[in-house]
Amino acid sequence: MILPIYIYGHPVLRKITKDIDPETYPKLNELIENMFETMYNAEGVGLAGPQIGLEDRIFVVDLSPLADDDHPEFDDFKKVFINAHITERSGDIEIVEEGCLSIPGIHEKVPREDEIRIKYLDENLQPHYEVYSGYMARVIQHEYDHLDGILFTDKISLLRRRMIKGKLANLEKGRVNCDYRVKTVR
Repeated sequence: MILPIYIYGHPVLRKITKDIDPETYPKLNELIENMFETMYNAEGVGLAGPQIGLEDRIFVVDLSPLADDDHPEFDDFKKVFINAHITERSGDIEIVEEGCLSIPGIHEKVPREDEIRIKYLDENLQPHYEVYSGYMARVIQHEYDHLDGILFTDKISLLRRRMIKGKLANLEKGRVNCDYRVKTVR
């Protein structure tokens, strides 16, 4: 089922999520399936629990649509991250343009560390402790930030934030132009 994506200004996007008990979580597999379907419908590569109104520590990522000759490592990079916790960020700070399904129409250059270590449970509740770098690390950090109530606009310069203030205000007022179902504050 395609779920509405919560848009900038909605309070759930600023909540810090809680670890879930996957063994007792109702319909976890259905939730994961719905998250992927919602993400694909919106043409995204990642989607976090708060973006669909949940305060649960879960996000999904699928980079396989971006796989090509230059990035064969993206092929089959479809993952579920349950109760994810980044334990280390390292490497060079790289500044790359990002967008977000919860902030449609706005793209900004965001500084992020090039490498992360993360622990999480997959969709089969198997624990993982892995290292990611480059674009994979960036996408994971972007989705992970949602779990802590952080949006990519929080990481850009004060000058850039001032320059997009009007666009963000329009999103808060429910003025959204995108091709997928959304949930606004109004």
